[in-house]
Amino acid sequence: MKDITTVLTAIDFSDSSDNAFQMALSLAKSFSAKLLVVHVINEPVDLRGFYVPHISFEKLEEEIEEGAHKMMESFCRKNLAEFKNYECHIVAGLPFEQIIQQADEKSADLIVIGTHGRTGFDHVLFGSTAEKVVRKSKVPVLTVRLEEEE
Repeated sequence: MKDITTVLTAIDFSDSSDNAFQMALSLAKSFSAKLLVVHVINEPVDLRGFYVPHISFEKLEEEIEEGAHKMMESFCRKNLAEFKNYECHIVAGLPFEQIIQQADEKSADLIVIGTHGRTGFDHVLFGSTAEKVVRKSKVPVLTVRLEEEE
């Protein structure tokens, strides 16, 4: 069996991704592995061909990226104060593609990702990033489902 030296986890700052992050951190500690924390800024819908008053798309993209960096810094400060073997990355694109690409580029041995548990029409309409990562990744993927409150 191949050693696990690098664990990648994708976060979107939801409860589901926080739950998956906790699992990834636990695995990274157990295997003395590097933890890669990746946040994907989803490509915004391009409305340049429509009349949308008072919006600078370049400014909007800058603000989104700046907000993501602030959230990531806060997240890492809060959750990784005691763990030093990690890297944080913020990338833009389609989430499933970027998660797989980052895993390939950073030679991750395992991807840990949360599932939102969408079913029915929601699942058909929005799809599942986790499902697409599982289907298309060459790297093993561990999905972690958020337990629903009863």
